[in-house]
Order: sequence, then structure tokens, then C-alpha cells
Amino acid sequence: MTHLILVLDAAQRSALAVTRSLGKMEGITVVTAEASNNALAGTSCFSNEFIQCPSSTNTPQDFIAWLQTLCSTRQFSLIIPVTEITSQLLLMHQAQLPQVILPFASYNTVMSLADKHQLLLQAQQSGVPVPAFTHYTSAVTLQPDSLTYPCVIKPCKSRIYTPEGWISTSVKLVGDRAELDMVLHREAYLQHSPFMVQEFIPGTGAGLFCLYHHGKAIAFFAHRRLREKPPQGGVSVLSESIEVDKTLQHYAQQLLDHVGWHGVAMVEFRVTPDGKPYLMEVNTRFWGSLQLAIDSGVDFPRWLVELALGKTPAVPSYYRIGQRLRWLLGDLDSLYLYLKSRHSAAEKFKRAIQFITPGRHTRHEVNRFGDWKPAWFECKLYLSQLLKRGH
Repeated sequence: MTHLILVLDAAQRSALAVTRSLGKMEGITVVTAEASNNALAGTSCFSNEFIQCPSSTNTPQDFIAWLQTLCSTRQFSLIIPVTEITSQLLLMHQAQLPQVILPFASYNTVMSLADKHQLLLQAQQSGVPVPAFTHYTSAVTLQPDSLTYPCVIKPCKSRIYTPEGWISTSVKLVGDRAELDMVLHREAYLQHSPFMVQEFIPGTGAGLFCLYHHGKAIAFFAHRRLREKPPQGGVSVLSESIEVDKTLQHYAQQLLDHVGWHGVAMVEFRVTPDGKPYLMEVNTRFWGSLQLAIDSGVDFPRWLVELALGKTPAVPSYYRIGQRLRWLLGDLDSLYLYLKSRHSAAEKFKRAIQFITPGRHTRHEVNRFGDWKPAWFECKLYLSQLLKRGH
């Protein structure tokens, strides 16, 4: 039997990783979709068909209507969105989309982790350490003189849904009253949307990647970021697989078991200099460096689909440690930004050498032998954007 699977948000690198993984499975036909007339995952040889669709971000109602029509004419065994916006939008409109089968928990369960205030409450109930926080329904109820600085202004939702589209929010670190006033002025959504003032936790970030099936833990994976864009912190451009930290796994399992999780999740912690972890947030979808897990032997997309189709995946007891993944064009941007910065000539030279020699066990995220079209597509898009900036 052939199963038809629709991968949405095809412009994302995580969608390319999903497409390549599923396209190698026997009995699976992959269809990709994106709002543009072509997209990264759509150019892959593992995408059997590409469809242009309305934007789930800019025209959400049109997107839902498009999917209703598509699913009334074609039978998909599974639909896999890879962005937070599309995932939540589909779960929100599940009653209008009875034919849509998603490998996720219910909307309420997903929002119990995606809503950062609800997440901290769930964590407290399950015994997972969190920063001290105070919840506010809007900026009107905030009393600035009562705050201790530095502190973190954290909106409860990363994306706020409105009939006109989605509002993107961001987390802000404020050091004093003047910075707080500036944030409240610039981020208009704080005037009418709930947020938290959270204790600032010094230290470094650490993440754990998980797969669950109806409340049962299936697989875990961890990596560390070696280089980012921008260089001082941002999107990972060079990463390496590492062993799963047992303390982080223990806390992640306590939380995910508590809510009866289903599907994939990225659980993020902040670890203090003395080694104490604090839960920061949970991404309830596939993550950017997904291809690294697959290259290391943790094939999250394949196992997710196998479980959804009633099969038992062959999950190994270990995976490759030290495997590296490089997003070449992102790494090139990171190098450019580093060379433009105020580092010394010696530091810049060292960084350039590191760019040329990424390590023995390094694979490229987009550039792959046997599936070269995504790299060519990305390169053309990159050059086009450079020319636009030049004008």
C-alpha cells in the first residue's frame, strides 16, 4: 500500500530534512507545499510533487480553505507542518478539517507547553525547576517600580493569532527602568497580550530533542552549537551531536510524561555556571537542525510516520557522537559578520581557518550528493537577495 504524505512549510530546512527522510521510505509518496511558486524542499528529488498554496501566516483563512479543498479530492495518510504557525493553525481548526491527520497531541495539550505561562505551571506541577516569574494580563497591570533588574520580558505566546494574521513576539532582556519603558513602547502587543516578567538566569543554553507516542518516550537526541548566525548567538550554522545529559532527560521526561505528550518536541533549558538547569521553553514541532539527528542515526521523521501508520520503529540504543552538520550559506554569513566585527586580526584569521576546515565528520545540511537541486535553488535565492541588498 502506498501512503501519500503532505509536508507543509517547504521553504524550511527542517521540511527538506523531513522530505529526504520520508522520500527514502518504501511505500511513501511525498507531496510538498509552500506559499511561493517553488521552495527548498519542493526542489528535492524526494518530493514527488510540489504545490503552491496560500500563506498560513499572511492569509490563514485562505490557507485553511485551500487545505479543505485539497483533502476533499486527495486522501493523505498524514500531514506534517514544520512551523509553529502552521502547526497551531491546523490544530486550531481541526473541526473544520476532519480529513487532516496530524502526528501531534491535541490543541489544548500543545498549548499547555507552547504557551509559556502554562508551560511554567505544568513544569512546577511536575517538579521541573523554572525561573521565578510573575504573570501579567497586559502592560496595564505591570508595576515597573516593583521589578528587580535585570529581568526578562517574555510574551506568553511566540505568535499571536488574529483574524488578519499572526503577530510575532520576542523575548527581551531589560537591565533597568529605561530599557523596560523602551520595550513597552516598541512592542505594542504587550499593551493587550499576556506576558511574564521572569528572573534572568545566567549560563548557557542546552536542548533535548524528543519523540513521544501517546505518552510513551520513544527517542532522545542532543547536540551542541559550534557556530551561529549572528556569531554572538542566533541560528545554528555548525552543530555537533553529543550524548544526552541524563539530568536534562530526567526533567524533560517528567514534563512530557506529565502532559501525556504525543509527537516531537524540543525542550530547552538554561544551565547555570554551577550546573543547575532551568526550563526555558518547549518547541512543539520539528527543529532547525533536524538533519543532524538523522545523520547521527536518530531518524525522527521516519519513526514518527511509522508510529502514525501503526508500525514499530527500529530505534537503536545509541547514536553517533561527534557527527557534525553545517549549513554552508549560513556559515558564510556568520563568517562575514565576524570579519566585520571588532575582533583582532589574529582572531579573524583563526575564524577564517575554522570556516575552511569544519571537521572530519561534517556533512552539509542542504548540499547533498544525489539531491543537488535544493543547494542550487538555495544558492540562486541567496545571490538574488545579495543583489537586492546591493541596490
